[in-house]
Amino acid sequence: EFEVDKSVLVPRSPIAELIFEHFQPWAGAPAINKVLDLCTGSGCIGIAIAWHMPWVTVDASDISPAALAVARRNVRKHRLEPRVQVYQSDLFTALRGKTYDLVVTNPPYVARETMLELPREYHAEPELGLVSGTDGLDACLQILAQAPHHLTDGGMLVCEVGESEQRLVGALPGVPFVWPEFSNGGAGVFILSRQDLLQAAPLIMNVIKEREHVT
Repeated sequence: EFEVDKSVLVPRSPIAELIFEHFQPWAGAPAINKVLDLCTGSGCIGIAIAWHMPWVTVDASDISPAALAVARRNVRKHRLEPRVQVYQSDLFTALRGKTYDLVVTNPPYVARETMLELPREYHAEPELGLVSGTDGLDACLQILAQAPHHLTDGGMLVCEVGESEQRLVGALPGVPFVWPEFSNGGAGVFILSRQDLLQAAPLIMNVIKEREHVT
């Protein structure tokens, strides 16, 4: 169970299914020891990872102080303070020098116009946790660019982009995104290894620069 309030999203990510499977077959249990839950919100993803993978330690970060207050209460609720540390950070900004075997993130990914069309219940949630620029890709592209510097050699990135999946694939053709299928419903979550991210880095940076130029 997780506490939520108006400063965080309601937990509903399909990433939960990957947690139950310990991120296999993409990573073996011994390969994951240090995890980052980026854009943690209520802390639900990082806490679930620590709960279901009791050998790991987790850093949970978010830009919102209000969200982090909720996350800290949820960490205490599950008695995971020794293994889950909470940080305020704008993406990776406050995490310089830290590396992880796994970075998991459910960042904002809703296009601004799409936000206007979402069902009423979404408007009770913080726009900061939902909207990411005109097309929903601003945060995701920054994560793709920065993640390799925070992953160990065998590390991997798991990122939810929801309804922005097709826009992301269109913006980065040729990047070998892996899109798991979920037995319990949901979609729009990709997996990339650090090696794949490094190889795609020139394309990712070019796309970011082109978007900045247009802006």
